[in-house]
Amino acid sequence: MNDTSSSNETPFWRFSLNLYRQPGVSDACIALQDGCGVDVNLLLFLFWLASDDRQLAAADVKLLDDNVRDWRNLTIIPIRNARRKLKDAATLVEPARQEAFRTKVKVIELEAERLQQEALYEFSRSGPLGTAAPAAAAARANIAAYQGVLGTSFPNQATGTLLGAFDAVTPRAA
Repeated sequence: MNDTSSSNETPFWRFSLNLYRQPGVSDACIALQDGCGVDVNLLLFLFWLASDDRQLAAADVKLLDDNVRDWRNLTIIPIRNARRKLKDAATLVEPARQEAFRTKVKVIELEAERLQQEALYEFSRSGPLGTAAPAAAAARANIAAYQGVLGTSFPNQATGTLLGAFDAVTPRAA
């Protein structure tokens, strides 16, 4: 996830960029995505909600996942797979031109992710999601709820990295 700032950024997008650029976060997100089937945008959304002191139950996370699934499966996953397959693939196309094309695909992938995040942000504006809880507790509960929805346990190292970064970027209530 790279910074593609624009005037129509949502607070969620800005939060995601800030969290994602923290040390170890991108690697943790990719490990969860590839190893556990995590939708990184949904995971970041759960952290963003936690930063606003919102804790979700597994049913809430399932509803969110159900709502983004079609977009993820139609756009983000196929684009990501194409981008990854192009990396260092031996094809008829000259390597530098292939890499330039792969870079364009990466931009399209990022745009698809941003559109998903905008849709999640708009969904959040329809009313408060979840229940009130302190940010740190909400973050841990939201991760646990997502694990329940996916029926898996996330590696402790990845969740520890994410929770540490979340604590570092989330302002403390006075």
